[in-house]
Amino acid sequence: QVQLVESGGGLVQAGGSLGLSCAASRSIFSINAMGWYRQAPGKQRELVAVITSGGSTNYADSVKGRFTISRDNSKNTVSLQMNSLKSEDTAVYYCNARTIRGVVTHDYWGQGTQVTVSS
Repeated sequence: QVQLVESGGGLVQAGGSLGLSCAASRSIFSINAMGWYRQAPGKQRELVAVITSGGSTNYADSVKGRFTISRDNSKNTVSLQMNSLKSEDTAVYYCNARTIRGVVTHDYWGQGTQVTVSS
């Protein structure tokens, strides 16, 4: 089990920057992948960025070059730096932790944090 708590959301103007942070309740060293997802009103939740335990990253095409995901195993945190924000980035952002043990996958979610980009 792991509890996740996001912070850092808020209101920002288009073109601005915002940083999100996710704190885990236990060591994330053994967590296979941690990521950020978002869900805009009327839309499905979508992957924004993910980072594996080995440090590999993957980004949605819509945020490549603008967003950067990082993890700090010593602090049990994962962060998302968002630059050049656009109105279409407006959504609730969720932190995710995924553990894979053999054929069993567990997903853990934070409560979400609102990001609003004004045009």
